[in-house]
Amino acid sequence: MKPSDFFEAEARTRGYELIAGLDEAGRGPLAGPVVSAVVILPRRFGIAGLNDSKQVVPAERERLYRHIVKRAVVAIGLATEREIDTVNILQATRLAMFRALQALPVTPDFLLLDAVSLPSVRLPQRPIIKGDAFSISIAAASIVAKVSRDRLMRDYHRRYPEYNFHSHKGYGTPEHLRLLAVHGPCEAHRQTFRPVADVSGFEQWEMFE
Repeated sequence: MKPSDFFEAEARTRGYELIAGLDEAGRGPLAGPVVSAVVILPRRFGIAGLNDSKQVVPAERERLYRHIVKRAVVAIGLATEREIDTVNILQATRLAMFRALQALPVTPDFLLLDAVSLPSVRLPQRPIIKGDAFSISIAAASIVAKVSRDRLMRDYHRRYPEYNFHSHKGYGTPEHLRLLAVHGPCEAHRQTFRPVADVSGFEQWEMFE
């Protein structure tokens, strides 16, 4: 199944016009920020290959990203590693989404979100389980968030080359866990996530996806 405009069309039948899809990238990694994107697509939007970013290879994600940012209204927001450590990953995700909404040049009148609600945002909204697989707006946001975060992690690699962040993007791969054990955590790591906390001796840890 590929994303469709079913949820967008349903919202329009209820009188909403500016329908924004929101998604994030980076809830599960041991390092780096969580990045959220918000996308308002034009009413008639079609692009071959649009899907949940996890189902799309990197080169194709870059192509989709360029097409989306050219034709849609797009903004991103992020929450840092220290904010994740302070408020937990769910609240940090909401914070990143709120910042993405603040960065939009227009205010949407309806939100479609991937399984997350934003209680602090006074806009009509609909969380959809696996929304990036069903809604074209959320799928587009997932592409923008993923590409944006991957670019940030390549920047992190230039700052901390010993961890190969450009390769695993901060996720808990065997390579990353090995390098973490050798070098210990750096400023880019989330100190409350268990594998990092185990190495650093941090007493509280957080489960990751």
